Amino acid sequence: MSTTSTRLLQRQVLPVDRDLDVLPLYVDPEPAVLDADKYEVGSNRNARELNVATMRQGVTTGAQLHPDQIVSRTAMSIPSGDRLSFGTYFNAFPASYWRRWSIVTSVRLTVRVTGRGASVIVYKSMARGNSQRVETATTGSESSGTFVFDLSLKPFVDGGWYWYDVVAGDDEVVVESAEWTAEVPADRQAHGTVDLVITTMNRPDFCAKLLQQVGEDDALRPYLDSVMVMEQGTDKVVDSPELPAAREALGDLLRIIEQGNLGGSGGYARGQLESVRKGTATYAMMMDDDVVCEPEGIIRAITFGDLARRPTIVGGHMFNLFSRSRLHSFGEVVQPWRFWWQSAPGVFGDWDFASRNLRSTRWLHQRIDVDFNGWFMCLIPRLVLEDIGLSLPVFIKWDDSEFGLRAKAAGYPTVTFPGAAVWHVPWTDKNDALDWQAYFHVRNRFVAALLHSPYPHGGRMIRESRNHQIAHLVAMQYSTVEIRHQALLDVLEGPRALHAQLATKLAEVNATRKQFTDARLQADPDSFAPVRRSKPPRKGKDDSAVPGRMALLVSAGLMPIRQLKKPRPLSRSNPEAEVRAMDAKWYRLARYDSAVVSMNDGSSAALYQRDPETFRELMTKTLQLHERLKREWPRLVEEYRAELGNITSPEAWEETFRPWTEDRADLDG
Repeated sequence: MSTTSTRLLQRQVLPVDRDLDVLPLYVDPEPAVLDADKYEVGSNRNARELNVATMRQGVTTGAQLHPDQIVSRTAMSIPSGDRLSFGTYFNAFPASYWRRWSIVTSVRLTVRVTGRGASVIVYKSMARGNSQRVETATTGSESSGTFVFDLSLKPFVDGGWYWYDVVAGDDEVVVESAEWTAEVPADRQAHGTVDLVITTMNRPDFCAKLLQQVGEDDALRPYLDSVMVMEQGTDKVVDSPELPAAREALGDLLRIIEQGNLGGSGGYARGQLESVRKGTATYAMMMDDDVVCEPEGIIRAITFGDLARRPTIVGGHMFNLFSRSRLHSFGEVVQPWRFWWQSAPGVFGDWDFASRNLRSTRWLHQRIDVDFNGWFMCLIPRLVLEDIGLSLPVFIKWDDSEFGLRAKAAGYPTVTFPGAAVWHVPWTDKNDALDWQAYFHVRNRFVAALLHSPYPHGGRMIRESRNHQIAHLVAMQYSTVEIRHQALLDVLEGPRALHAQLATKLAEVNATRKQFTDARLQADPDSFAPVRRSKPPRKGKDDSAVPGRMALLVSAGLMPIRQLKKPRPLSRSNPEAEVRAMDAKWYRLARYDSAVVSMNDGSSAALYQRDPETFRELMTKTLQLHERLKREWPRLVEEYRAELGNITSPEAWEETFRPWTEDRADLDG
């Protein structure tokens, strides 16, 4: 008869720094106001749009919590007569994920409270979001109580959570602790360890503060095998005034490894290689350098990985660093026909838990299955790295999503796990489809599609890429068009050049962009000539309204023809308009012969100028390249898939790292 042991799966936690902005992710004083079921709403378009709008509306009553109620990292006080729910992102138990992906079949919840007349009420939800009361216990006339609830995971096939509410009675109540445990086989009792892999470039203070956060958490410390920082910048983390505190906290666990700028994929691959070669950690966790993490999430990811049915990649969620109760995305997939990453079906992006809590949000109760997880926080078993290889050598973009697809094809799932998360600058605050990153977006997306697309010619990819090029052309974004051309030419060159290009491609891309005015950013508004127009807007109309579908179709047909006309003479000396970043859509920019366009980060702007000769030349190149890509697609598929194992192998990466490993520029601890 096999023996079992009790293992802690999750414990009640509260914000380390008592930050009220994140408190809704830990505890919730608000009632549950569940939104409508999609089948009740039906298929009527207006009804569906109204329901979505209603879901986005807040349901808060204004109930306030005081930071002094946070007694400790694990304890929360509740005034007499008040009710507080722990059915929140960090403290509810994601039962459906444990049910689907782990060996755990039942859990035990143990809640310790002090205070007479305190009630602990356990709830569960199903995939449709409806909640059910499971069990209740009370301290009665006693001054404290420890309550144990045995809970089955059987009814959570499609979704659902467990959580508990606490109601204070005659006295103030302190919820001292709550733990979710399970009986697991004895060989699963010991927890795994992790090599934390952080790639950094010119964010020394942010990175050093992250190291402090990780090193100063006593609960996390036993799970760390090493903390590796891949230093690829010129403004180095070793020079940060924040680093001594991090060194003191981490001691000999900290390794700072210097190398050239090989991008995120080069940095993470170096950490993966070091982890595989060292061979002492169960996992390697990829983490960005510019995040704030919840250390408990790292423990939960490791615990879930330890108890998964098979070796599993465990990813975390991303919250908005500047609006910290907002969840950027709850899980991502690669849409196969377009071969583009997107939120998984049923997911609503940018979800504000301070406005509508977990218990009021029906879609959050279905289990969300994913294809990959971003490497801002992603735990990868060392066994998986040894089996399928390291990151693609693609500098940035698509390295994490391609790895997830590669792992999935090899039988290793990815689970984006609730309760594991970081706070990060959301992608929506950037516009990396226009700057130097556009090259990597295009090249790496096509590389990933050649490796994994199930459709001939990548489904809709080639047509969509051509259409995007035309949109950039009519918007006078010539630098973007040209580096996207470079990207396609490099795709056609084949996979063997990827490693050789890692250290040089960024400089080549930036050199190309500098030839065009739309890539020359100016921070000073007076760098540009005053706005003047030889012809005023028709009837003085403002053109910032969002056009309808028919108007867009008409613009798509007419605007490319307009680009061949001679520009208005005054537009050569003066921009015809200033266009905000939020309004810089192709159909709006296409109306002008010149414009000053601001960037998404608000720090600078650039001059766009229409040039019929440049338009004609780049349009011809666009059409020719996409026809060639379609024609050669079958050859490229065969070539890329044949080389995948070689270009992602530790041996190939060792050669790429050789200029920095021969001298071992390793600044341990």
